[in-house]
Amino acid sequence: MQVAEIMTRASVTESPADSLRDAAGLMWKKQTGSLLVMDGAELLGIVTERDLMKAVARGADLDATPVSAVMTRSVLTVEPHTSLHDAARHMASRWIRHLPVVVDGAVVGMVSQRDLCGVLAALGAEPDDAAGLPADELVRERRLARIEAGDLD
Repeated sequence: MQVAEIMTRASVTESPADSLRDAAGLMWKKQTGSLLVMDGAELLGIVTERDLMKAVARGADLDATPVSAVMTRSVLTVEPHTSLHDAARHMASRWIRHLPVVVDGAVVGMVSQRDLCGVLAALGAEPDDAAGLPADELVRERRLARIEAGDLD
């Protein structure tokens, strides 16, 4: 199985100058644990939940600190034909949870630990059980619907 089979759309910041508060709000709105920081089509970096937590723990001004101050600039990426095994090994060996998927330097998606867990959960399951596992996009849509209904705070 390859990354292309499970990757999802990547969530992106508007600008590297966006504040940490804006990034946190966008992550919550999109129900994602990371945002790609782009300059047009160029991938500049990635900012994650952990980056935001670290900034909060260190007392950063969330309104004045741009995502560019805390983002990871050297981003490991994979290609759509990368095997899930290789993607999982990259993530495990580097303690990362999100891998942008690129083709010729252009971002085409994202693969996350959540995506990989969905595949693992379906492995060895009875056919009826595997069909009941929603795709990551569906899970995200359901969470967004709960937020909009006020079920999550």
